[in-house]
Amino acid sequence: MPTVIDHAVQARLIATEPRARQIPAALRYDPDDPFAVLVVFPPPASLDGTEVVWTFARELLTEGLRGPAGIGDVHLWPCGPRTVMVELHTVEGLAMVQFDARDLRRFLAMAYGLVARGDEARHLDVDADLAALLREA
Repeated sequence: MPTVIDHAVQARLIATEPRARQIPAALRYDPDDPFAVLVVFPPPASLDGTEVVWTFARELLTEGLRGPAGIGDVHLWPCGPRTVMVELHTVEGLAMVQFDARDLRRFLAMAYGLVARGDEARHLDVDADLAALLREA
């Protein structure tokens, strides 16, 4: 069974009121969903006290380390040589979260160590996924 990467990091929530603050977060990668990464913010980091999970493309995270990337709800860009900004949009508003670029690079190195770039499709079980969808219908 493949290993799931769960990498704890500190992020910085950028806000005007109250001031910016450090928040815990986890970066997660599961080879069973090889194209995706998750950023998990635990209940103390959210406004309503519930865990918040954002899922987006692993390639988007890779691109965001090199330059502005993203369309839709998630945008990333380098902010100087040591940090990366992640902008998360919802219908209620947006959140700006700053990550240490080294943490993101370390996480991606582990993820690409499990599933190399270009090998993602080999880790998909399309028949099982289709069967599960048909069972739910």
